[in-house]
This record gives sequence, structure tokens and C-alpha cells, in this order.
Amino acid sequence: MTDDGLRAAAWHALSTVSDPELDEPITDLGFVAELTVDDDRAACVLRLPTYFCAPNFAYLMVADAYDALAAVPGVERVQVRLDDHFASEEINAGVAAEFGFADTFAGLADGELADLRQAFRRKAHLAAVDRVCGGLRADGWSVEELARLRLRDVPQSEDRERLCRRRRDLGLPAGPDDHLLVEDDGRPLAADELPAHLRFAQVVRVSIDGNAGFCRGLLRTRYGDDETLRSELKGGTTR
Repeated sequence: MTDDGLRAAAWHALSTVSDPELDEPITDLGFVAELTVDDDRAACVLRLPTYFCAPNFAYLMVADAYDALAAVPGVERVQVRLDDHFASEEINAGVAAEFGFADTFAGLADGELADLRQAFRRKAHLAAVDRVCGGLRADGWSVEELARLRLRDVPQSEDRERLCRRRRDLGLPAGPDDHLLVEDDGRPLAADELPAHLRFAQVVRVSIDGNAGFCRGLLRTRYGDDETLRSELKGGTTR
């Protein structure tokens, strides 16, 4: 694979890494400050909206970015560095040494990090539910009708695909014959449960979207407008 092809593959790999709280790719959020691909080596620099972003969130993104780049065919060496963060030294060293979160931050358990990741996956699933159901309600579907829908009944869209991905992340059934609306354990929701469930899903989605906008604003304030940077990185410019 050429360097340009490898760089494109590396960028695509990073686009699969999401901020766990905001449920958006770090590439779209502007968190990737640099991406360099040279022969079989891929290196990237990450940045966050504030110096004091929670270390567990930061660790998840750095570790996930490392794993994503390491999985790219043709990449044999990986370096991921977090800049301008109060815990960047510990996080960078821990990820490079393939330590767990508990080994990187003494006194904190890896189980706590796994629980945190699962909690955010559930929130991401609820937000995806609201996006899909909001579109269906706008098209005239009633709450009672939503209770009977299967995934095959939902028109193909980016929101539908995101919902299916979020269900798979949680180990929930995501086949065409599976119910559209299910509980965390996969149980189909009854019609009388839907109003409260959909209201809660909307609250979660609004919260996630609001936090994402807030973080984008903080990032612009801290580093300036980064549209040109993202365009260069996506287009293959080595920085």
C-alpha cells in the first residue's frame, strides 16, 4: 500500500474512535491535531477542549486511537500522543506501555473504566433511538405504531445505521426482524412504556448534542478555527 493509501486508511481508522461522552468521532470533533504516516509507522497527536478534561475520558480516546491505528493493515509501529492535558504524561506513557487504566492511575480500577464505557454506550444508544424515532414521528408515525415496528420497517438512513451499530456495541439484537425499541436487556418495549422511554431518550440526545456543541466552542477558543486543519488531515497532508 502506498503512503497515501496508508494515510487514508489511518484517517478512516481514527474516524471509528469516538469521544465516549459525546458519541462523535474524534476526527469530526477536531481532536486529531496531527497525523503522520511514514512507511510502516503511524503517529498522531490528540488535543482536547480543556486542560482538565476528565482523565478517564482522555485515556479511553488515546487507547482507542492506538488500537485503531494498530489494526490498520501495513501499520507495524504506532505512536499516539495527547498534548496540552494535565495528565498527558501519565496517559501517553501508560498507553505506549499497554498498561491498563488502573496501572496508569494507581487506585482506579479497570472495572470502573469498563463500567463507564458501558454507561456511555447506553446513552449513545438512547440518543440514536431519539434520532430515528424523531424522524419517524415527524413522518406521521404514532407512538403506538412505533411499538410494533421492526428494524426492517425503518427507512435506510445514517441514523438507522448508527442505531444498529450502537445496539451491536451493547450486544443487543440488530437484525432486520428485531424490534425497533428494546430495553437494555433486549426485551421489546411495550406500548405503554414508550412515552416515558422516548422522553428520556430525547433528554439524553439533547444533552449529548449540547455538550458536543459546547466542546467544539471550547476547542475553537483554545486552538482557533480548525476547519483547514481537518481538511488537510483528511485529504492526506502530513503535518
